[in-house]
Amino acid sequence: MTNRKKSIFQSALFTIGVMLFAGSLCSAQVQSSPAATGPKTAEQQFKNIQVLKTIPAEQLFPSMQFISGSLGVECEFCHVEGAFDKDDKKPKLAARKMIQMMMAINKDNFEDHREVTCNTCHRGSPHPMSIPAIAGAEPSPATEHNHPDEHDEQASATQSADPILEKYLSAVGGADALKKISSRAEKGTASMGDRQIPIEIFTQAPDKRISYLHLPGGDSITAYDGAKGWLGNPGHPARPMNLAENEGARMDADLLFPAHLKEIFSSFKVGDSEKIDGHEAVLVRALREGKPPIKLYFDRQTGLLVRMVRYADTPLGLLPTQVDYADYRDSGGVKIPYRWTIGRPSGSFTIQVDQVDVNVPVDAAKFAQPAPPPKPASP
Repeated sequence: MTNRKKSIFQSALFTIGVMLFAGSLCSAQVQSSPAATGPKTAEQQFKNIQVLKTIPAEQLFPSMQFISGSLGVECEFCHVEGAFDKDDKKPKLAARKMIQMMMAINKDNFEDHREVTCNTCHRGSPHPMSIPAIAGAEPSPATEHNHPDEHDEQASATQSADPILEKYLSAVGGADALKKISSRAEKGTASMGDRQIPIEIFTQAPDKRISYLHLPGGDSITAYDGAKGWLGNPGHPARPMNLAENEGARMDADLLFPAHLKEIFSSFKVGDSEKIDGHEAVLVRALREGKPPIKLYFDRQTGLLVRMVRYADTPLGLLPTQVDYADYRDSGGVKIPYRWTIGRPSGSFTIQVDQVDVNVPVDAAKFAQPAPPPKPASP
């Protein structure tokens, strides 16, 4: 296996391991200093931060993921592997200048609104895309969903989303059927290319979830305990999720998600229809104050949710995650997807469930983040 292919596969494994929420090899390799009371800035928690000094420390990795997705590169394009604080590579020095230039453009021309980002020029390429694209060319994944907060020209300002949401709830079985599910245990495989990795997922009502990706070197774990999420990877201590990761984890852990939509979101906007996997799907934008909207696509015929697009809001731009749901089957009186495909600018993978058991005992302690390993005794 070439180094490039190995890097892509390692990144894909990590992305699958943390499910929908982390998605970058960087956060597995860089170890931050122990958490202290109160939130820290990036400059306070990490070494050699020159530009993004004042952003919250938990936003540094999502910002790096945004750069990675915008340029279509891995961490080692700019960083020295195992020594991320070093300035030995020219692309890292260039990246600092580009971030400063981008911030200046937005400040001087767009009232400090985040209009110009890394993706504005790079569009999935390490080098800025200076030549216009040929008409009809397929957009790259990194260029899609650039302005999710802008309404489609054909979006309805008056059409209510209520019938669409009610049809979705009815299609999955209804609120009463959902309430009868106290837990769910799923087994299947996570696939990236020709590689398949066993995966187990446990969900407990109302909002606890943990997944185990059984890698050769140990389990990669994604968990949400009902209040906060955490991630575990072989050879590294478990770490808490950042704010954006928690948002996605909370929704995925909600066993009554179809019934809770109006509690989670403050309002909805109905958009235009699109073709997804050969079927017509209607777009509903789910809105929350101060947060990026979430795009929900419902099959117009069945009413089932077939796609969700959500965004991690980083200091440098919005980082999209697209989840396509398919192979709906009955499970304990409720229809659930047995297959979902997760796509990000860095790539995509598919989880196929083979076995589902409902209302099985699940130890509540399973969802708690493990305590950090004890520090070695001083000599």
